[in-house]
Amino acid sequence: MIVRKRIQVHGALRRRPEGRWYDSEHKEPLFPFGFGLSYTTYAYSNLKTDNTERTVSFAVKNTGKRAGTEIAQVYATLPEAAGEPFKRLVGWQRIELAPGESKTVTVAVDPRAMSIFDELNNAWSLLPGAYKIFAGPSSSETPLNATLQIQ
Repeated sequence: MIVRKRIQVHGALRRRPEGRWYDSEHKEPLFPFGFGLSYTTYAYSNLKTDNTERTVSFAVKNTGKRAGTEIAQVYATLPEAAGEPFKRLVGWQRIELAPGESKTVTVAVDPRAMSIFDELNNAWSLLPGAYKIFAGPSSSETPLNATLQIQ
């Protein structure tokens, strides 16, 4: 859910979503959302989307020398009609990997996380259109991207 705050900008009202200050100011946070330390490293590859099932799948490989646990995250940007250009977390999965092991991760995209509030109808709405999908270990590190079409 996105809560909006109205702010005064040179005599005009502008909306800025709460929790998106770094994105709206084009600044890099010291510890981005989803950031975590690990004793190993991971590689992401082979992103695929399923428009019918509204799922995202991709491979995560432990490229380090130690076993580890990764929280694979999926973000989305809404269609242009939404007027909200920032990425949102729409799903994640925790996976444990041995050194050199690779697993395919499938994440169901939560439609509630991609909905916007329609003030005219006083209800949440999932807009039809192209949603840009990103996958990676944190909000600022999303090496994979694709498009999910919602009708």
